[in-house]
Order: sequence, then C-alpha cells, then structure tokens
Amino acid sequence: MTPVTRQEVLGLYRKIFRIAKKWQSASGQIEETIKEKEYIKNEAKTLFKKNKNVMDPKLIKQCIEECEARIEIGLHYNIPYPRPIHLPPMGLAHKQGRMLRHQEKLRKISKPIYLKSHDEVS
Repeated sequence: MTPVTRQEVLGLYRKIFRIAKKWQSASGQIEETIKEKEYIKNEAKTLFKKNKNVMDPKLIKQCIEECEARIEIGLHYNIPYPRPIHLPPMGLAHKQGRMLRHQEKLRKISKPIYLKSHDEVS
C-alpha cells in the first residue's frame, strides 16, 4: 500500500467515526440514535479489519469506492444501514442452455458497489 493510499484509508476511517459521533437517527429517538451509532462503529471496525491485509491496488481502490459510496448514501438518506437491492430470487433471465450458475453470476455482477462486502460480513 502506498503512503498516499494509506493516508486516504486512514482518513476514511476517521471520517466514519466523526460521522458516528455526530449521528442523529431519522426518528430522533435517543435509543435509535445510540443503536445506529454503534452499528456504524461496529460495521467500520469489522470491514476495515477484514480488508487490512488487502495488497492489490485495484481491490484497495474498489474498497475505497465502496466506503465512499456507503458514506454518501448513508448521509443522504440518513440511514446507516446499506440500502437493499430489489431483485426477485430468480429475476434475471438466463440465456438458453445456461444453468443456475449463470443466474448467480449475473446477480453478483448486478450488485451495486455499496453492497459488495455487506453479504460477506453479515
């Protein structure tokens, strides 16, 4: 990891904790706010620990993009949880002669960047 990339990653980590410190839930309830703050902190710790040994520059860039996307979406919608994608279980049409593996591949490709690591951790 280059020093510039390291600084960028550490900056994102600090940014997430600053957001968590100032976070207010949409409902305004204290219990809900505390729960969402804890979720933000735990999710950040889990994902950053999971990806701490990543050395491939492309993969690092992809993780940074996912983090930035989740931050922006969370701040925009005032919801710390990842927004779900709405695809029916077998909703992607398969080409003639292809099996279920093709369906799974299409679903994986169609998943938005902000959800790439969510299923792996949850």
